[in-house]
Amino acid sequence: MIVIKNKSMIRKMATAGKILSGICADLKHFVVEGVSTLAIDEFVAQALKKNNMISKTKGYMGYRYSSCVSINEEIVHGVPSGQRIIRDGDVVTVDICASWNGYCADMARNFFIGTVSEKARHLVQVAQDALDAGIKQAVSGNHLSDISAKIQQVVESHGYGVVRDFAGHGIGKSMHEEPELLNYGAPANGPVLRVGMALAIEPMITAGHYDICIEDDGWTAKTVDNSLAAHVEDTIILTDNGPLVITRHNNE
Repeated sequence: MIVIKNKSMIRKMATAGKILSGICADLKHFVVEGVSTLAIDEFVAQALKKNNMISKTKGYMGYRYSSCVSINEEIVHGVPSGQRIIRDGDVVTVDICASWNGYCADMARNFFIGTVSEKARHLVQVAQDALDAGIKQAVSGNHLSDISAKIQQVVESHGYGVVRDFAGHGIGKSMHEEPELLNYGAPANGPVLRVGMALAIEPMITAGHYDICIEDDGWTAKTVDNSLAAHVEDTIILTDNGPLVITRHNNE
């Protein structure tokens, strides 16, 4: 069942999104060469605690961290480690889902470390463009797959791959709610979108083949061909005036 959010729920989710976007803005000054991915997670955990937020990833199916930190060919779910050190040229993705007063927001942002290749920058930009294009389809009366189809169209028009193994999702009181939101597919399929729906939209794309493999930690998903990957995510709520992106503030 897709839960339609009322005004009270939307206010709580919007607050969660505003706090998360602030934390990600602060991360720009912390995610630098020489820092470990575990230190990044500790920064996130402290910021969530300071803002009375509860991590929705810590404890989820045994996961032990407040964020996922993925680098370069890692697509999603990178497990923080004190042994994984950020280096010049890396593209680091930090993914955070947390709740405030019982309601969630979910977002992922990319950080360029030092001198990053133009290829990597372009891949990330296409992921962002696909996200923005998908968000524009999140209007009442459209079908859920209109978002999926637009994301795929943007990504594949640049010759990049769209990951099939993971998807966006509904969100609210729980991190993962119905519906599942694929990043590929034909338009005009699936549920009709309605005001009050809340979605976490998250293109995951690859410079090479879209097939994935899971590392020995049981979580980190990376490209099978070691090609670069990019992942970006925002939480949106459908309103009478179009999609409200609750995880973007300060002119992001």
